[in-house]
Amino acid sequence: MPSKTRLQAVLAVVLGSALAGCGGKPGAAGTARVDTRPLPADTMTLALPELGAYGGRFVIGQTSSPKTFNAMMANETSSNDVNNRLWASLMDYDNAAARDTFGLAKAYEMSADGLTYTWHMRHGLCFSDGHPLTAADVLFSFEVAYDEKLHPAVQDLLSIGGKHFEVSAPDSYTIVTKIAKPYANMVGTMSSVRILPKHVLEPAFRRGEFASAYAVTTAPESLVTSGGWRVKQFVQNEKTVLEPNPYWFRVDGRGRRLPYLDELVFVIVPDQNTAALKFTSGDLDALDQVKPEDYKTYADGAKAGGYTLYDVGPALTTNFFWFNLNHVRDPGAGKKLGAPYVDAVKFKWFSNPIFRRAVSMAVDRDAIIRGPFFGDAVKNWSTGTAGNQMWYTPEVGGYDYDPEQAKQLLASLGWKDRNGDGLLEDTEGHTIRFTLKTNSDNNIRKAIANLIKDDLARVGIDCLPTPVEFNTLMTNLRQDFQYDAILLGLQAGVPPDPVGQGQNTLRSSGLTHFWNVKQPKPETAAEARIDELVEENLTTTDYAKRRAAWVEIQKLINQECFLVWLPTQVFKLPVRNKFGNVRPSVIPHRLLWNIEQVFVKPGATRT
Repeated sequence: MPSKTRLQAVLAVVLGSALAGCGGKPGAAGTARVDTRPLPADTMTLALPELGAYGGRFVIGQTSSPKTFNAMMANETSSNDVNNRLWASLMDYDNAAARDTFGLAKAYEMSADGLTYTWHMRHGLCFSDGHPLTAADVLFSFEVAYDEKLHPAVQDLLSIGGKHFEVSAPDSYTIVTKIAKPYANMVGTMSSVRILPKHVLEPAFRRGEFASAYAVTTAPESLVTSGGWRVKQFVQNEKTVLEPNPYWFRVDGRGRRLPYLDELVFVIVPDQNTAALKFTSGDLDALDQVKPEDYKTYADGAKAGGYTLYDVGPALTTNFFWFNLNHVRDPGAGKKLGAPYVDAVKFKWFSNPIFRRAVSMAVDRDAIIRGPFFGDAVKNWSTGTAGNQMWYTPEVGGYDYDPEQAKQLLASLGWKDRNGDGLLEDTEGHTIRFTLKTNSDNNIRKAIANLIKDDLARVGIDCLPTPVEFNTLMTNLRQDFQYDAILLGLQAGVPPDPVGQGQNTLRSSGLTHFWNVKQPKPETAAEARIDELVEENLTTTDYAKRRAAWVEIQKLINQECFLVWLPTQVFKLPVRNKFGNVRPSVIPHRLLWNIEQVFVKPGATRT
């Protein structure tokens, strides 16, 4: 919940924005692009470090194609990295200033009791097809977000005090949201609800076909968007090409419509090694993922290669693994628990916190830092990493490396190596063995999985690393639950409030509650308490109280070892010097968060 001071700071970002559209002349002399469409009445003028020029492209690598262009249903990085460029919200976030800013809304007011927000939309907004964007589209977007059958990930952010927001529109340019209790993440939540074109997507929604709408097979010209970009071309497993939304409302200090670039290109690269080769050869303009072993090479080659290696510090992206505790659920009344998805023997192991603690204590995190991370990583025990200046809690720890204690914990379960093969058997004679899946395009995670295999072997557990294609892994995680354990991670939400933006992970009912998703009600005492603490954190604006609840949440997760935490990388990112307004950030997307401001410098090659 923003204080008055914070609200004033947000307003200062766009002071005078309504006037900016009056004096600008799109398509100024000397630019490659001529903007023939009139600007909206309420533009938003960005105070840029450099005034840029039109033209050129920015090419970045991506290890997997997006699974969908449907912003409401996208729930993996490969899709969101693209969708977050295609879709806009009422509010936005400035990574450089680390504060909320405006988007499709130009102002808002909060009632004295903190229960009613009035959002004032810009006049003259349009979707990428030129159709007016109004409050009716916002209402439609909330209706989709609240659909229980679809259950988009954002739905977990759109309630407080156990109640959904009341959303209304007194006119075409005003949205009113009423909430049951004060909500600390209200502004951040409004930046998470992507505004959809009602005139395009309502028919599919009414037919019950929304989940499959805006599939990657949809013709680009049919993909109407609300953000600064639209799809120009998509070739599965090859590339996604975006071009500027010709009706976008943001302008530079001269009143020229943004984005500056003609194209933003996502090139599919199978792994980080291929990405590195493509960057070295000039086929990519930047890398958002670099192996730490290559940092020195990039630093030494920066001058000759015409790029800068930016050190943005410990990532807000995490690494961890977890065990499958999901049950088949009766889709009827009560959603009664059925059998576990994993073998019943394994489920008995996985559901025991003593086993999970022993596994965590068998993992040598210092060796992982020295090995795959080449020293450029830090230990981490939370989604609030050391890179999160506001929410990092160094007092929170976990079950770190102690192999002797791990062996004692396993022995306390009655597990022994009865046949002398070096592996433990449970009390019924079953060998303690499980597969650990991770994404095959991430060399660091594959290396970590192999180290975990070696570590667990030393305490008598047989771990079988199993790299699979990323989208297959997402199917295992979200749909068929065909896995023993998965090693992945989370990219921080924006704004990087670990409770406000992480509710779909923290709440037992959440779609990203990895170990046991979408519980109708908490199935353990720890998860019930975490649900309570999430509510406590979000219904107060007192930072000390929010922090105290956040600390307890982390300690409960770590006490139960629902997630086995692994080190977090220190990120260093190479970007070619031919671009202006490049401002890499530790907050996602590290390179593309301000891509509408980036331009090719005069004299640099534009293709």
